Amino acid sequence: MAPGALAKPQMRGLLAKRLRFHIVGALIVSLSVAAFYKFAGAELRKKAYADFYRNYDPMKEFEEMRKAGVFQSTK
Repeated sequence: MAPGALAKPQMRGLLAKRLRFHIVGALIVSLSVAAFYKFAGAELRKKAYADFYRNYDPMKEFEEMRKAGVFQSTK
């Protein structure tokens, strides 16, 4: 071989090699995004709902809305 000659391109198994690389990469990215969403989004939302409903009184809220005239069917 001449010193300036290029190496022959790999043709056999190239598709399988590229697919394996991209599938592993997609799996890693999707798992990291799912974990980020669980801890940064879902857990904070769950905590916010729990904090809100801990002190929430639906009857008091209903009476305030009734007095404000929000409902048409109640006196």
